[in-house]
Amino acid sequence: MTSGEALHEVHMTVNGAAMIARVPARRLLSDCIRHDLGLTGTHVGCEHGVCGACTILLDGAAARSCLLLAVSADGAEITTVEGLAARDGTLSPVQQAFAECHGLQCGFCTPGFLTTVTAGLQATPDPDDEQVRDMVGGNLCRCTGYQNIVAAVHRAAEIGAAVHEAAVHEAAVHEAAEHGAAVIGAAVHGAAETRAAEIARSRAGGS
Repeated sequence: MTSGEALHEVHMTVNGAAMIARVPARRLLSDCIRHDLGLTGTHVGCEHGVCGACTILLDGAAARSCLLLAVSADGAEITTVEGLAARDGTLSPVQQAFAECHGLQCGFCTPGFLTTVTAGLQATPDPDDEQVRDMVGGNLCRCTGYQNIVAAVHRAAEIGAAVHEAAVHEAAVHEAAEHGAAVIGAAVHGAAETRAAEIARSRAGGS
């Protein structure tokens, strides 16, 4: 940044937290994320949008942060690799699958794969082999040969489906419990009203 260069405030929601960065107009979003926000999980490789290492989620869609100016993200919701896990540290289905299937070696490209696959599975929850290869085809890895990465995507789809099924079941159980409580409450209320009426009639008859 040259001396006296104007700075612009960029308001973003990053990994669920509201953040403000003051950056020059030409600051790349990847540099803003790494240097201004301190989220170094987003890696920078080719800086030409080819390798995919800098991929983030921008308003839910996978995006190459090295091809975007930080000022263009004003008002956006951004998720970096640091924001994929739950707040208690529980790994996301994609992270868990990559760990289980050894879908990484040196790890440099991994953040970009994790964010890319997260977005890909949101769009295509149960991909076939061709769809998986198309999903990760824009991300470069020089270590794994992609076999374990493809396996990890399929495993992530399985884990995601199981998590979704469990959530649906839990919601159904909760709804049934609430309905049961409402029925019991109505029955108790009705019985109380009936008993009150009986007492009122008894008192009226004895007066």
